[in-house]
Amino acid sequence: MSNNDSLNMADLGAENRADLVNVLKNKLQDLTGKHSDVLENLSPNVRKRVDVLRGIQSQHDELEAKFFEERAALEARYQKLYQPLYAKRYEIVTGAVEVEGATADSEEKNKEDEKEAEEKGVPDFWLTAMKNNEVLAEEISERDEGALKFLKDIKWFRIDNPKGFKLEFYFDTNPFFKNSVLTKIYHMIDEDEPILEKAIGTEIEWYPGKTLTQKILKKKPKKGSKNAKPITKTEQCDSFFNFFSPPQVPEEDEDIDEDAAEELQNLMEQDYDIGSTIRDKIIPHAVSWFTGEAAQEEYGDIEDDEDEDLDDEDDEDDEDDEDDDEDEDESKTMKKSSAVRKKSGRAPAADGQQGERPPECKQQ
Repeated sequence: MSNNDSLNMADLGAENRADLVNVLKNKLQDLTGKHSDVLENLSPNVRKRVDVLRGIQSQHDELEAKFFEERAALEARYQKLYQPLYAKRYEIVTGAVEVEGATADSEEKNKEDEKEAEEKGVPDFWLTAMKNNEVLAEEISERDEGALKFLKDIKWFRIDNPKGFKLEFYFDTNPFFKNSVLTKIYHMIDEDEPILEKAIGTEIEWYPGKTLTQKILKKKPKKGSKNAKPITKTEQCDSFFNFFSPPQVPEEDEDIDEDAAEELQNLMEQDYDIGSTIRDKIIPHAVSWFTGEAAQEEYGDIEDDEDEDLDDEDDEDDEDDEDDDEDEDESKTMKKSSAVRKKSGRAPAADGQQGERPPECKQQ
């Protein structure tokens, strides 16, 4: 691999390694020759004006930095105020407490209500909430659902050194893995942009034969083969739990070509999109996602647009059918006129003699 075709991570520097959402994108622009110094192409007078504009931009950036600082403090303050509400939600979802008006006394219920009496809390609360979000629904396979039914809470925390945030997924004892808590940590270079440095996930301790991120393929041996046992092969497969094995940024001394860099950038963007969706949407508004209200609010306009498009297509189809009927009637008339002309030897009366029908009549 030549130096022109590769990207050396050492060029980025140990302290300023931003994730490929930002840094590698700039590096790719250098590789493709898109980067240029705009100032060098400006006339002296225009350059002076731009310098003044850059000074104004610097003042704006200073104010913006203060805004981000104050916003972070405000978010931290309200995050503490949210915690008691999240705790109450957890108790109700898991069945640790019962709400007023509901009873867990099965002796007072008839046989039809026994199943309801045995249900604790809100079954499949987090699974349903996540499946109602389009970003997360794409990541959850049918095999994942069995494990995600044991998910009883999700929390997030801001971290300061290094800056970023952490997601924690709390699971009941389940037949899939030993871990009671799975974590995902995002290290940010710039939390406000955001610029991601790297992501770290928990190593899941799967029980034998329960690894949801892999599938085992069995192939029958060829006829006449000495080994009569089926050949087994393990392959990676789509799973929500791949979220805990995020894409890794290459070490500083590793080279990476342009295509691999772009693919890695896309994977990191997708990974951050999933994490930020859980942090910003699912955790603070979980019950709205569970009921589907949040999905209706977020995606309702899209569905309405699709319905309108379908209506438009139906109208166009109706118009096409009417046009076809008109063409067919005209064709029959022409054939009939032709037949009359052959029999009588006379041409049919001119259009002007018969008189034209108004356009609205043609639609009848």
